[in-house]
Amino acid sequence: MNENDTKVEQFGPCTFPNPAGYDYWTEDNSVVLFQTIFSGPDDAKKTIETSPVFFEQAGPKEKIYFRPEEVTAGIVTCGGLCPGINDVIRALVMELHYRYKVPRILGFPFGYEGLVKKFGHRPIELTPDKVAHIMNFGGSILGSSRGNQKIEEMVDTLFLYGVKMLFCIGGDGTLRGAQAIQEEVKKRKEDIAIVGIPKTIDNDINYVQKTFGFSTAFSKAVEAVNCAHEEAKGAPNGIGLVKLMGRHSGFIAVNSALASKNVNFVLIPELDFDLEGEGAFLPVLKDRVQRRGHAVVIIAEGAGQKYFEDKGEKDRSGNKKLADVGVYIKDKITEYFQKEGVALNLKYIDPSYIIRSVPANAEDSVFCGFLAQNAVHAAFAGRTGCVVGIWNNVFTVMPISLAIAERKVLRPERSTLWRALLASTGQPNSMKAKV
Repeated sequence: MNENDTKVEQFGPCTFPNPAGYDYWTEDNSVVLFQTIFSGPDDAKKTIETSPVFFEQAGPKEKIYFRPEEVTAGIVTCGGLCPGINDVIRALVMELHYRYKVPRILGFPFGYEGLVKKFGHRPIELTPDKVAHIMNFGGSILGSSRGNQKIEEMVDTLFLYGVKMLFCIGGDGTLRGAQAIQEEVKKRKEDIAIVGIPKTIDNDINYVQKTFGFSTAFSKAVEAVNCAHEEAKGAPNGIGLVKLMGRHSGFIAVNSALASKNVNFVLIPELDFDLEGEGAFLPVLKDRVQRRGHAVVIIAEGAGQKYFEDKGEKDRSGNKKLADVGVYIKDKITEYFQKEGVALNLKYIDPSYIIRSVPANAEDSVFCGFLAQNAVHAAFAGRTGCVVGIWNNVFTVMPISLAIAERKVLRPERSTLWRALLASTGQPNSMKAKV
């Protein structure tokens, strides 16, 4: 990555005074250093002097690009549900209305479908009164959908309603759609700011330290994990098996295990494992159960997909359809223990849709507010085709292209998080069968 990769597109010079009335402003050239760990002081100095990479710091600017009184703002929520979506919508509306004095804010229902005329979804005018208490509810008051829509038709709708800035709340697929919208707007030589707010409980957006909803999701998952532990220890040779979300990354699974402190095995997409053979998962699990009388296992939904035939099927968002590894592992554990002549009491819990549809917890709610406010600041500063996020505990703005270049995954070979997980669970570094 180089400095050009992090450069955010801007319409032009900001000439209008910011009406937000803050006591201090974020400087126009304020940046956040990408790299924070170096091999030594000399390496740090050399890197900063010769090839530094920075993100733009998010925040309100003293001068802005758009005249607020001429702005119609749009909000759209796409993809799967996630704790905190309503918090983001509320914070966007409050910042746009009270600080920037935007006269009209439209919510487009049911994701990108709401931007396509043939679906017949009428935009909802959002006011402070309408959104004042929505943070108390899970889901999205605007609804959501998956699937690709025609970019030209979506941009036509933005033109029809005179939208000057569109806030796209969603994950990887949503951000790809937002980038396509931005490119079509640019082709038509119009100034419509397209700003993404990354939403995924999997926490797998590239170069974003944390996505909203993640804290709530794994906090809620801990309830299921602790229930699995009670079930496991309450019966002879008890096993509690919990399947959690995580198509490509094991962040929810690992953080849930660390928070619970009652988990003995965590299986994630980033780390291969075998089922049978010396050192493989099932023999190691059996040994644990026979020694300690019970065990708790967490498996992320994307783990162990090598055990299924890849049929090439995809969902409406273009994601590969995953086989149900939770049920598969449950059956394999049962079969193996029967074959080994070991009695077993296994309880299987899948709380997937419960953990994503609850209201945000206090930490996520605060975080959602920061993201939304900084998205508004970025749009008014004339930034477009960008994503707001956080890096090294500082809020940032970066190009959508960088955020979707690849998925963020946990790297067990050099992850302090995984190292902490191994210390907490006591599971082997590897559960590949020894040849």
